[in-house]
Amino acid sequence: MKSVSLPMGWEARDFKLMGVDGKEYSLADFKEKKGLLIVFSCNHCPFAKKQWPELVKLDKELGAEVGIIVINSNDPDMYPEDGLEGMKELVEKYGIKFPYVVDETQEIAKTYQAQCTPDSFLFKNESGVFKLHYHGKDLKKGMEGLVKGEPVLEKQKRSMGCSIKWK
Repeated sequence: MKSVSLPMGWEARDFKLMGVDGKEYSLADFKEKKGLLIVFSCNHCPFAKKQWPELVKLDKELGAEVGIIVINSNDPDMYPEDGLEGMKELVEKYGIKFPYVVDETQEIAKTYQAQCTPDSFLFKNESGVFKLHYHGKDLKKGMEGLVKGEPVLEKQKRSMGCSIKWK
């Protein structure tokens, strides 16, 4: 399944989601960063599994300037390994330092029109307002461009992966 194209400049919608670390996260937690990468992902999907090491690497390389948060919106009743315990195991396995949060109601995934796992949205912080800068698969190129102040990439490879498991 492929992601839906949102217009560049689309404003990120705020959220309050609980992380596997027991803390609640929102856009305000990233206000000091040049940008924010929001990824809708999970534990079980092969596409998502492949991306986890890349996200950890990107966090090490660019995390000081671009925040990362991963949102799991999948129905854990349908896929138990996408539940909280599985999420905690994944964080430990990869030594993840960025927030991995649960979208229990699936409202945030719907608000962002997320379709698949992983579905990645890179936002540029413009005076405290996060505006869509890149939406797709080439995260490193998008993040590096944002940090360097380059314009939005004209060609963006849409995300693709397993469909979000809706309730």
